[in-house]
Amino acid sequence: MNRSRLLSAGLLAALPAASFLPATCLAARAAQAAPAAHRSAAMPQTAGTLTFDRVFASPSLDGQQPRGAKVSPDGRYLTVLRNRADDRERYDLWAFDRRSGEWRMLVDSLRLGSGRALSEAEKMQRERQRVGSLKGIISYEWTEDGRAILVPLDGDLYLAGLDGTVRRLTDSPQDELNAALSPKGAFVSFVREGRLFVGPLTGTEHRPITPQESADTVHWGEAEFVAQEEMARMKGYWWSPDDAHIAVERYDEAPVGVVTRAAIGADGTRTYEQRYPAAGTPNVRVSLHVMKPDGSAAVAVDLGSDPDIYLARVDWSRDGRTLYVQRQNRAQTRLDMLAVDPATGRSRVLFTEEARAGSWVNLTDNYRLLKDGSLVWWSERDGFGHLYHFRDGRWRQLTSGSWVVDKLVAVDEARGRVLFTGNRDDVLAPQLYAVDLARPAAPEQLTEAGWSNAAVASRDGSTVIVTRSSTTQPSQTYVADGNGKRLAWVEENKLDATHPYAPYVASHRPTRFGMIKAADGSDLHWMMITPPLEPGKRYPVFFEHYGGPHVQTVTRGWKGALAQAIVDKGYIYFAIDNRGSANRGVAFESQIRQAMGTVEVADQRAGAQYLKTLDFVDPAKIATYGWSYGGYMTLKMLEADQGLYAAGVAGAPVTRWELYDTHYTERYMGDPRQVVEAYRKSGTLEDAGKIADPLLLIHGMADDNVVFENSSTLVARLQAEAAPFEMMLYPGQTHAVRGPKISVHVWNTIFGFLERRGVTPPK
Repeated sequence: MNRSRLLSAGLLAALPAASFLPATCLAARAAQAAPAAHRSAAMPQTAGTLTFDRVFASPSLDGQQPRGAKVSPDGRYLTVLRNRADDRERYDLWAFDRRSGEWRMLVDSLRLGSGRALSEAEKMQRERQRVGSLKGIISYEWTEDGRAILVPLDGDLYLAGLDGTVRRLTDSPQDELNAALSPKGAFVSFVREGRLFVGPLTGTEHRPITPQESADTVHWGEAEFVAQEEMARMKGYWWSPDDAHIAVERYDEAPVGVVTRAAIGADGTRTYEQRYPAAGTPNVRVSLHVMKPDGSAAVAVDLGSDPDIYLARVDWSRDGRTLYVQRQNRAQTRLDMLAVDPATGRSRVLFTEEARAGSWVNLTDNYRLLKDGSLVWWSERDGFGHLYHFRDGRWRQLTSGSWVVDKLVAVDEARGRVLFTGNRDDVLAPQLYAVDLARPAAPEQLTEAGWSNAAVASRDGSTVIVTRSSTTQPSQTYVADGNGKRLAWVEENKLDATHPYAPYVASHRPTRFGMIKAADGSDLHWMMITPPLEPGKRYPVFFEHYGGPHVQTVTRGWKGALAQAIVDKGYIYFAIDNRGSANRGVAFESQIRQAMGTVEVADQRAGAQYLKTLDFVDPAKIATYGWSYGGYMTLKMLEADQGLYAAGVAGAPVTRWELYDTHYTERYMGDPRQVVEAYRKSGTLEDAGKIADPLLLIHGMADDNVVFENSSTLVARLQAEAAPFEMMLYPGQTHAVRGPKISVHVWNTIFGFLERRGVTPPK
């Protein structure tokens, strides 16, 4: 349920330093842009009405949304994955040549790809990455010499040259998963059928370097389900920087309980015996091994005496002499950083991160190992997520205050500067900042206020790629230097007459922001978009929520065309971030600890009660909607406050937390074997009969995340209570029910339900 990955910018880090030509080299993308609100006079003035059919059609109304921006090792090329105008979900590889000043397609996914169906393993892995609906090229990697690019496509691997030649590296009926190039570029590696394969990049012979196991429950070189879904760790092996060793994860899922998942499709049903570690049940048995690229000299890493731990993160020191392993306890209240000798596997605890009372340790990728052996590290030890420098056993805090660092972008060791994004100046609009590593003071803001920003950078921080948006401007991406100065547009995405959104700019409605107080005095931020308001008329509200941890819904970024389409139908769009949501500090987030379905419900209630005080809101027509954790919230809100909401829509809801996975659920709720009463109160089934307001339940019938049993159990309880409800099922769809036509059907279903229940605009 890690929605933050679904919301991420999708740009990849580890860019090498490059010297860029002036912005004019990017031709039409070179013009310096101001926020869209300042350019409104140049926008088309004809207004169109948005429909759901157009929102989900191609080309995307968000405009070009490049993914995976990288710079070639020699700095000559800027490469991106760009989606097609006639198929918004298919991506090809494009490159900008600094010498010629031209863009060209390097790899055409349609011409190169075989189009064969992906294996179930790769489909599920893509689901974990929230790219399950994408087609074509979704990842790539430059070779060390900058002459070619490794491209995984349709289950096989290709090496694409800059001259247009393509060499096929693999041709097998099995999928090659988790493909990677070794840091020095001598080897290519991938996982096939549970084993790690390695071979020279110059050839096509690849051999397994991990043992053939007798049990099919054993996997080498892969990340287990909860690592992918909840820990944001997609990798299961790690090359040393000198190509001399590989650290390889081995896990055995034999102890994990089996869920018979019926992937019910339109043309039949396929069943899968899925190993799913539900809360309070055993996890996989995990171990870590270090070996040479041919599989020899293998040693097991000492992960400690407790086998019931999480392998959270694995990294090599810059000189390759030390392997660093983050070990998290099952309760997620302790995180040990282990320093491992790769020759022997012996480990020692370098330092320990412990949770505050009544909270947990949040995992993060916000750390950097530096050349001198020191470490820049993110921690919530003072109550907010901040950066620290760990050197020679001592800590020095780099940032501080009642705000959070949400991402460590880069460390410029030559200049002694740390780049990061955070919400110091506006909790709703992250900015890029720099702080001095040796003499930390007030951070220097490097991006423009009023925009919501995300950034990735080269390792040394000299080249930064910034993606920004506002409530009136879809995402723009540009290249900047280490001081934040824009050098060139990657995608200006200008809202001019040629932009797909141009017919709807004139009718684009502004976003309002505000704040109300929670019961404990906390600030709760809300956002609202209204249709043109006519005096004396009252309007229905489409009240969207998520409500769960690690997500912030209310920001100053582009909300997308969907919210505007809802407003075009005559509804007010409204959202509020409750206690338990992200980027507000430990005390704010931890209030859901062993209390899911309490403070979040109360804060959403406060939002609804505020709406009822507004003279342009119809107090009898506030409909609430949420998906995943938001679907769970819909059920708890309808159970707690009968009559407050006119109707509720619950998409793919968790109904009993005992049915959800270990790492996510136990982090917030604890072990159900130890806190039985907390789980009972957090569930939705016991009070399902209290739901008196109209309910629409939606679920994908092949969901392997929030398994369909959640909804089927609720349906049985509602039927047993003779409680009326409506339901829409989607055969073959997983947790994210989506597609150009499927999404249209989902949203037409939702608003058809609201219309039948009288939640309609004024005439």
